[in-house]
Amino acid sequence: MLLFQRRNAMDQAVPTETKPGVKGTSRRHFSILKGVLLFILLLGAVVYLTSRWTYGRGFDKLADQGKVKLELYITYLSGVLEKYESLPELLATDRLLVATLQDPGDYHQVETLNRYLEAINSISDTADIYLMDKNGLTIAASNWKDNNPFIGNNFSYRPYFQEAMKGRLGRYYALGTTSSKRGYYFAFPVRDKIRILGVVAVKVNIDTVERNWAHRDESYLISDPDGVIFITSTPEWRYRTIDPLEPAVQKKIIESKRYPNTRFEALSTDRGVIEKSRQIIRLTPPQESEPKTYLRQFHFMPEAQWNVNILTDIQSLKRDILINNILACSGLFLAFFLLLLFSQRQHRLRELNRIEEAARRNLEEANEQLESRVLDRTRELTETNLLLRKEIADRQKTEIALKKTRSELIHAAKLAALGQMSAGINHEINQPLAAIRSYAENGCQLLDKGRLADTRWNLEQIGELTERMAQIGNQLKLFSRKSSGQMTVVPVHGVMDGTLEILGPAIKKSGVTVQVRIVPEDLRVKANNVLLQQVLVNVISNGIQAMEEGDRKEITIEAKLEAAMVTIVFEDCGAGIPPEHLPHIFEPFYTTKKSGQGLGLGLTISDRILLDMNGKITAVNTRRGARFQITLEKA
Repeated sequence: MLLFQRRNAMDQAVPTETKPGVKGTSRRHFSILKGVLLFILLLGAVVYLTSRWTYGRGFDKLADQGKVKLELYITYLSGVLEKYESLPELLATDRLLVATLQDPGDYHQVETLNRYLEAINSISDTADIYLMDKNGLTIAASNWKDNNPFIGNNFSYRPYFQEAMKGRLGRYYALGTTSSKRGYYFAFPVRDKIRILGVVAVKVNIDTVERNWAHRDESYLISDPDGVIFITSTPEWRYRTIDPLEPAVQKKIIESKRYPNTRFEALSTDRGVIEKSRQIIRLTPPQESEPKTYLRQFHFMPEAQWNVNILTDIQSLKRDILINNILACSGLFLAFFLLLLFSQRQHRLRELNRIEEAARRNLEEANEQLESRVLDRTRELTETNLLLRKEIADRQKTEIALKKTRSELIHAAKLAALGQMSAGINHEINQPLAAIRSYAENGCQLLDKGRLADTRWNLEQIGELTERMAQIGNQLKLFSRKSSGQMTVVPVHGVMDGTLEILGPAIKKSGVTVQVRIVPEDLRVKANNVLLQQVLVNVISNGIQAMEEGDRKEITIEAKLEAAMVTIVFEDCGAGIPPEHLPHIFEPFYTTKKSGQGLGLGLTISDRILLDMNGKITAVNTRRGARFQITLEKA
């Protein structure tokens, strides 16, 4: 409040002549516009220079990485070829090959050579090994067992055979005319002293080269001297060319049967100038619609006459350019806004100095007015404080009275609960007392007849009923304190037998027939034995009283297992429960019995006992009478 009043006083103190004029505002707007134009020009220059620098640096980095990978790939290819390069020359010195070429009509000798070549082929892990005479006719081969062996085929048109017949090591890559499988061929002449008798050829399977390098980030291409791609990490580019081929070259490839069904399609016609064994080309990758720009780097392998190429996608350069431009522009924007903030701050400081100079003259008068207002406000706050203290004292007195009233209400509630407990005790003890009276009368008659054993049994039952009467008070106490007895594993059969023993005299006197069915016999539940027996006594007693005036007096009890729960069903043949009373039968002191037969607490107590044992009790009407169902957890 004081700060607000001080600011109002300062605003009122600013004289009119100190406010900036229209001319000053125009000059300021012109300066801002000029700064924005300079910033736009500077931003364009930064974007251009950043793009040039990022592209050059990134391009050189990609080229260096590609060069290293290209050298690694070439080293790997050289190792693969050198592994088998000396094998045909070594085989050419074998006397078995020389003897077979000298006498090709010896069937046993040819068969022995076939098996020998088959064993060498398996050990050296080559694709095929075969022997040709000086006319190019194959007389022995490692695949002599195959459906299409090389034996009998003439390969004199193959360049590797022609080179070997000239006394040199022949090299050649082509598709097999018989097997239609790709392979690299090594051939060497077989001599008898100086005279060349024939040629031994070794075919190497280089499909493993593609498999080993197929999952790299870059695309690898290997082309022959004519420019046809025969090994590539992209299968769709196989047997295509990097550059368009002349018709004469295409005719030569077709006549040599090197690549049957070759399309002779160039990958791209959009390519840059070759510089330092690298070139920028654009082509459309398989399964994509938009062309991409690649950095092509290549190296010639003179021993194999192969041209090894590696294509690196330079899309990452565009991303790097975008990121660097964003960073540079962000920095430039930040610097520009900082400069604007600094300029604004300087302008604001000048304005504040001018305002403070103008307000200084009126500050003393404003301070006097503020002090007067503060005194008035302090007096008001003092009066309000006194009123609040009086209100707090009144509320404290009211709270003390409220606590006293609450204590009296709790005491009244305890007295009401005590009255309900007394009525419950009276209701629960009536049944054991009736049983004790019956057992005592029967005991006297049995004693008169001299039947001491039966009399002793009656006395034992009276003792058990007396013990039960002692426990009823504890049970009702647990009910009133919202607690349950100790849970144990209770056999349903045992607790049912105990219940029927307690109600035996009442059942006999009323003429009721009780049928019990427990499936399975050893069914057990989680409960308190005494409390569960009390519930069963209440339910069966209600059934007996409901059938007092009926002709058919029968109670059916069935206990069975349903999933993880045990249900105990009681059905009687009474008149049932009136529908208007059915929702209220588990409420305290609610009863439909005649006066003197009950207080309406039996089902209430039973419901509370079962809830404490994680169970429940429900009641419905049937065509025969009433049906009560108790559900408990399976032990």
